[in-house]
This record gives sequence, C-alpha cells and structure tokens, in this order.
Amino acid sequence: MRRRLSRTLRLAVPLAVLTPTSAWAGPPFLTDDPEPTETGHWEIYGPFAESEGKGADYSGAVGVEINYGAAPGVQLTVELPVAYVHDAAGMKWGAGDVAVSVKYRFYHDEKAGFSVAAFPGLTLPTGSNGMGSGRVTALLPLWFQKDAGPWSVFGGGGYAINPGEGNRDYWTGGIAVTRQVTPKLLIGVEADRQGADTVGGNGSTSLGIGAIYQLKVPFRLLASGGPTFEDGGGAAGFHAFLALGLDF
Repeated sequence: MRRRLSRTLRLAVPLAVLTPTSAWAGPPFLTDDPEPTETGHWEIYGPFAESEGKGADYSGAVGVEINYGAAPGVQLTVELPVAYVHDAAGMKWGAGDVAVSVKYRFYHDEKAGFSVAAFPGLTLPTGSNGMGSGRVTALLPLWFQKDAGPWSVFGGGGYAINPGEGNRDYWTGGIAVTRQVTPKLLIGVEADRQGADTVGGNGSTSLGIGAIYQLKVPFRLLASGGPTFEDGGGAAGFHAFLALGLDF
C-alpha cells in the first residue's frame, strides 16, 4: 500500500477495461483515492518495483498487487512483495509482509464528481530474512476525490498502527492533482506527509510527479518519483515507483 502501512502496501484505483478515463489516480502516486475497481473486474500491478532511501542506502520491494471489484463500491486488495535493503554491507533480499485491505466507497455523487471511501488494511508478518516487521500493522484511512473535466484532486490519510519495540503509531496522508493530457496520458503532482514511525524518529515530507500511459489494451505503464525531506534537515532522499498495469 505504499506509504499506507509502509511504502510497500500499495492500494489501487480502477481503469475502465477498454477505454481510459479522466479519473486515473492512486498508483503510481503515494497518495490514494476512493475509486474502487469495477465490480466483477480485476486490476493487477505486476510486476511492480518501488524504492526509497538516501544515496546508497535504500530499500523497497518488487512484486504483484491484485485488486478485485467484489461488489458495487467494494474493492479487495492483496499485495505479494519481495522486499530488499541495500546499505554498506550490500544487498539483502527476503519475502515481504503480505498486505490485505478492503476499499469501501460509501459516498459517490457522479454529477458533482465527488467521492469518499474508507480503505482499512493490514500487513501480515510473513517476511523472511529480516525483511518483515514481525508483527501485524494496520492503517485506517479516508480518501476523497473531486473530478472536474480533465482535472482530478484526490487525497486524505489516516492513522497507522505500528507496534513493536522502538516503534510508534503515526498519522500519514497526502494530496495529489492530476490532468488527463491526452486520451492515453495522465500526469500529476503530489505532496505526501508521514509522521515519525519510531520513538525519537523524524517525520518526512515527499514531493513527486507521476504519469500513467495507456499501452495496447489491457496494459498500461505507471511511473512516479521525487524527493523526500526528513524533518530536521539534511540531504534529501528519494522515492520511485514503476509498474505494469493489467485490467480485465
């Protein structure tokens, strides 16, 4: 869901199966939106790759995210990541924590172009080789979206439950603005904020730009990236995301 239970818990938004729409959002952005996958349809991000860090010290995941429109306004999501960490000791890999979540869009005014959804999720302690948190973590967010022609504004956030020695719960959220530039291309910018997730740690603010390009149906390419600034100063870090999307 990326920056939801950690940056690798990446939740999804729909894309019409045969035609692009002006409401593309969610991936590849850190910020999520309230749009569920269409009922009875699947949306898969696979493979995806994401990374964040500073200089030669970085971490992230590669894997597959599966979304299913289980009912009108309801989306089920499962993410199956392989996590990695790179530092002065070299590269380390292992199974990541599996993420599960349910998106429920409880308000939708099509005429006004406004929607609101809850998107609670959990990560399960399935990691290996030190790549997982070792505990169940959770995020309880609300997401909104307002569409106006080719423009969309979406965002929100929530409270993250982050147990474990030295860890602390925190608030996280963000906002993004996107524009459908052509029938095949959407671009957008965002700002994302995460509170300190460890005792004595610092919060951070991430800025980014992202794009979605419709390939031959049913495929699309998603990419985003930008700097991350930790409270207290110091050199900026980075975040990046790349995925192949499949809708059917």
